[in-house]
Amino acid sequence: MRKTGILGKTNTFEKVVRSLNDIRAEIEALTERRAQLLRVLSEQHDAALAADHASLEAEIAKLWEEHRIERARVRFGERDEIIQRARHEERLERAA
Repeated sequence: MRKTGILGKTNTFEKVVRSLNDIRAEIEALTERRAQLLRVLSEQHDAALAADHASLEAEIAKLWEEHRIERARVRFGERDEIIQRARHEERLERAA
């Protein structure tokens, strides 16, 4: 006999969202690594270390952007819901 309907939970559509604390902890770790790298670079220039510094700067900037997006999501809700509310308010204003 074949069962019909939903048989079990699946994580196919589960969205992975890191918490603000996780993002902040990663930023702090990379910032500490950047400070160590800058100390070494201040003693002598090395092209490989300079490239590492540039990649660290890019990664830190990316994490700050992720932090800002997550903070806005926590404060105001999902982006799609915000847009939907704004469009609904626009329609109400036009109708008035």
